[in-house]
Amino acid sequence: MTPSTLYLPDVVSRGDRLAALRAADWLSLAAAPTFAFMAALTGILGGGSDEVLCSAATHTSALTGMVPMYVLMGAFHLAPWLKLISRWRSIARATGVAHEGGR
Repeated sequence: MTPSTLYLPDVVSRGDRLAALRAADWLSLAAAPTFAFMAALTGILGGGSDEVLCSAATHTSALTGMVPMYVLMGAFHLAPWLKLISRWRSIARATGVAHEGGR
């Protein structure tokens, strides 16, 4: 039993359960690009008035602020993308499709 199936009630049909799991899988892929976009947008447009107050402190770390937070959140949410890429590579290897540029 996977963690995502723990929260689906038994009265739900198998097809509905599979559809919900597929939707959750696709939704998990949205987190990393969203956080990357938010980091870029915050870096370009600035963090706002709160960041001005925080930047006045002299002993601040380079990891403080919204941009590093969004970058770290994006990095922590890369697992679904890495699994998807791994799945694509194993399917390509199994079907004999090879990247010709590397060999």
